[in-house]
Amino acid sequence: MTINEIRTLLHNFPCQVVDPHAQISELCFDSRQIKRPTEALFFAFKSDRNDGHRYIPDLLDKGVRHFVVTTLPDRWPELDDNQRQMLLASDIFMVDDTLAALQAIAAAHRQRFQCPTIGITGSNGKTIVKEWLSNMLAEDRRVTASPDSYNSQIGVPLSVWQLNSQTEVAVFEAGISKPDEMERLAAIIRPTIGILTNIGMAHARFFRDNRQKTIEKLMLFNTADTLVYHDDNEEVNIILMLPEYQHLHIASWGSPQAKYPVTEYRVEGKRTCITLAGNPYSIPFPDAASVENATHAIVTMLELGYQPDIINQRLQNLSRVTMRTEILEGARHTVLINDTYSLDINSLRAALDFLDTQNQMPKKAVILSDFEQVGELRNEEYQNINALLHAHNITSLFAVGHDFCEHRHCFDIPTTLCFPDTSSLLLQLKEMDLSYQSILVKGARVFHFEQIINQLQHKTHLTILNVSLPALVHNLEFHRALLKPDTKIVAMVKANSYGLGDVELINELVHRNIDYLAVAYTDEGSRLRKRNIQTPIIVLGAEAHSFDVMVEQNLEPEVFNFYYLSELEQVLKKRPKIQQFHIHIKVDTGMHRLGFDEPDLDKLIQIIKNNPQLKIASVFSHLAAAEDPKEDAYTLRQIQLFERMTNKICSAFDYPILRHILNSAGIVRFPQYQFDMVRLGISLYGFSGIPEVQPHLQNVTTLKTVITQVKQIAAGETIGYNRSYTLTRDSQVAIIPIGYADGYPRELANGRGTVLIQGQKAPVIGKVCMDMCMLDVTGLNVHEGDEVIVYGEGNSAADMADAAGLISYELLTRLSQRVPRVYIKE
Repeated sequence: MTINEIRTLLHNFPCQVVDPHAQISELCFDSRQIKRPTEALFFAFKSDRNDGHRYIPDLLDKGVRHFVVTTLPDRWPELDDNQRQMLLASDIFMVDDTLAALQAIAAAHRQRFQCPTIGITGSNGKTIVKEWLSNMLAEDRRVTASPDSYNSQIGVPLSVWQLNSQTEVAVFEAGISKPDEMERLAAIIRPTIGILTNIGMAHARFFRDNRQKTIEKLMLFNTADTLVYHDDNEEVNIILMLPEYQHLHIASWGSPQAKYPVTEYRVEGKRTCITLAGNPYSIPFPDAASVENATHAIVTMLELGYQPDIINQRLQNLSRVTMRTEILEGARHTVLINDTYSLDINSLRAALDFLDTQNQMPKKAVILSDFEQVGELRNEEYQNINALLHAHNITSLFAVGHDFCEHRHCFDIPTTLCFPDTSSLLLQLKEMDLSYQSILVKGARVFHFEQIINQLQHKTHLTILNVSLPALVHNLEFHRALLKPDTKIVAMVKANSYGLGDVELINELVHRNIDYLAVAYTDEGSRLRKRNIQTPIIVLGAEAHSFDVMVEQNLEPEVFNFYYLSELEQVLKKRPKIQQFHIHIKVDTGMHRLGFDEPDLDKLIQIIKNNPQLKIASVFSHLAAAEDPKEDAYTLRQIQLFERMTNKICSAFDYPILRHILNSAGIVRFPQYQFDMVRLGISLYGFSGIPEVQPHLQNVTTLKTVITQVKQIAAGETIGYNRSYTLTRDSQVAIIPIGYADGYPRELANGRGTVLIQGQKAPVIGKVCMDMCMLDVTGLNVHEGDEVIVYGEGNSAADMADAAGLISYELLTRLSQRVPRVYIKE
């Protein structure tokens, strides 16, 4: 779309158009993810916590010259003279609502194309139906589909923008959480075929009842010709009888009255066989949810004119959609990004954007398969993929498939190797030196790239800790919403981020604009610096012997007594070129652990004033009992003393000094005392000492293992060391490979601890061993290889900490390094 066309769309708003013929190929709102600056149109979104206008100076320096804004330049951050000149040569559209402008442009783009367009909504299953349907259609049509779960008010227009002249069928999903949202998405997608997956309780908070939510979702199909849905919901059936839906051809399935009745349904092992409108279909899944999702795809294919035998063939190629990207520790100092559940151009872009957030390794590699899901690509499209890889600074490309082999000439990535099939690549992987690289593995399912992950992954035992990055971000944003817009946040990442791992997790925090990181000791901060974390880092347990390293690596020490302050001065004297070194002054307001006391302040101020190399970045203290209402009077006395002490320090210097005293509990219970910054610790990881806060936090950690053996043991027999547990009945006992060497507490022995198997709790019996535990699984019908949730949703680390007489901090930090951390990006 040209700038002139965009001016026509936004004609009611003032604009500055310099180059009306400039081509726009990229719509963006994240300044970190722009790949083609001269063709990018940047939308400056504004929220309570962020303002896109603040990034415009940097964007100008990057070469962006097209902007949609809501405020004039005099309200933006200061522009230097060069940036002001660049702004004069830029196209600027001034609008009331940048999101509405983005949606209007995407809606106009959609109007250019007449291909069949499938719109999917519902409470659950949208993304899976989209993925499966796209895979089935892609065997003979060029498909444009929503990448990942791009179904929001921003995600939908970005998805629709990907429509192009090669698209033969489009598949988009739409999700809503409030009334009046679907009408906007419907105007963008304008589906010709609609799929309603189901109506459940998800996102019900802002709707009066299920009827209102159903009517809102059905708005997506106001201009559609056909609606596919399962007619098991009587409320949906009644609403569809209203006059406004009479234009729809109803392609219902399920009941005898449906267009496609299901007359047979039987599960055979890991498959389900159904007879739909007289034709048999074999679905490669046994569970009801997968069968429902697959049947939506079958009916849609029938409506598009496909024959049952063709549909059956394509069903057999479906595999489970995990809907998550995993960050794994690879062998030979590598980081693996496992994103193998789908492959098209849009999802490749999203995966590369995520790879960009992983900065801990100096080089980046991509292992990629042929694009089975989008059909045969042309030379021009392979050249565009090459340009996309260059834009993300990819240094190595390993491509698998005959199409890539035929188009090898389109790629000039420094290391480019093409292989006809996955087995050929696997043979050579053993000989390749991939050390110190971040490696994205992304392929169509038929290439079975899980074999590549298995070969590259660092070999570990069966117990793993899954860390959900989206849950971490949710907890961060929950607390951000409680803060004033200008309040800064310190993320507490000491003790290996409370046992959850460091760089992979911290990269996500950095990507979310955390202001400071805090570690306990110098070696923790040094490790982060060596892995390319550049965010300011406070070392809370700074020790005098490590000041040299801290100065070299730009780590900022907590200073809490005169001895350490003197030692730091001696280190800085040997480095006269360092003009200012940031320090963080700890004052003791009642915790009585570390810190300067009030009588020390005059001497402290004088020492720092006499040494121009020292600059106070912040002054802080620690609340002793912020989570306990019975101690509120003491907490308030601490805060009053802190205010008095910091007023004295801050007034003695002619530069701004940050102040912070609130921890996780304090953020919630004492928001009026945010000062300039707060420290977010255990609540970031999903645990709160405040009962009313816990329901608002998401579970970040899932400790999982598997059953390695199942035994039948007679009543009266004893279990484990010292015969500490005696069976009172004939029992089935399962063994799992986790013990106190993995960090599982011995205090959870003999029935105090439980685990989850198939959603049911099973007690730990006998003593916890070094490397394993025993469970009573009588009546649960379990088998070797079944998954076991040790800590997780429904059996949280907080619950198990209570059972063990410990705290959740201890359970997390106890976890051994031999338990691999797998980072999940949904």
